[in-house]
Amino acid sequence: MFEAFTDVVPSFFGTLNQGPMTLTIFLHTVIILPMFFLYRQEKKRLENEQ
Repeated sequence: MFEAFTDVVPSFFGTLNQGPMTLTIFLHTVIILPMFFLYRQEKKRLENEQ
């Protein structure tokens, strides 16, 4: 998944560009997993209002 990272300026986006799996794991942890948390939180809030 990770190869030798040789770049003039090692950056965060350069690390994500190592391969498709790295980007997929990053997007799931940053975007999709919090969506489940927010969904459950809002669902509980809506049920309590009724």
